Amino acid sequence: MYAIVEMAGQQFKVAKDQKVYVHRLQDEEGSKVSFDNVLLLEDGDKITIGAPAIDGAAVEAKVVKHLKGDKVIVFKKKRRKGYKKKNGHRQYLTELVIENIVASGAKKTGKKAEPKKTAPKSSEAPKAQVKKAKTADKKVETQAKVDLSKKTVAELKELAKAKGIEGLSAMKKADLIEALGK
Repeated sequence: MYAIVEMAGQQFKVAKDQKVYVHRLQDEEGSKVSFDNVLLLEDGDKITIGAPAIDGAAVEAKVVKHLKGDKVIVFKKKRRKGYKKKNGHRQYLTELVIENIVASGAKKTGKKAEPKKTAPKSSEAPKAQVKKAKTADKKVETQAKVDLSKKTVAELKELAKAKGIEGLSAMKKADLIEALGK
């Protein structure tokens, strides 16, 4: 069993009897601390995800000791300027031992109910109908263009004569399709 819990402003994946180093807490050494901002619980095959936290779930820990972390060197330099600055930093930490993960009151994750779709407002309905009509017109136009492109040059010339368009005998197929499309 493990949990993802927020402690001292950071998220940690914790299990029972695990040591965790977090930013310094105000609690005294030897005291017990409980963190109730549990974001995820895993118990065997069951995974429970909070939204954002799981109600009733908590992680209980014991403060072992307060200490300082390893030294981090901060070195700044600007070349050809004679500027060098060397600084060190040691973070204050608290060592915790996770004693228990309480999952009581945890809700199982299941299929969420989908929000009900409401009927469009009266002002939105005509807009939707206009959009559908425009897309239908575009489909008809593209089908007509496709049909013309499938025909041979001789068939296109016959269509032009049927429509009463003359003088297209020397035109190429693309020009014929364009003339017939207008």
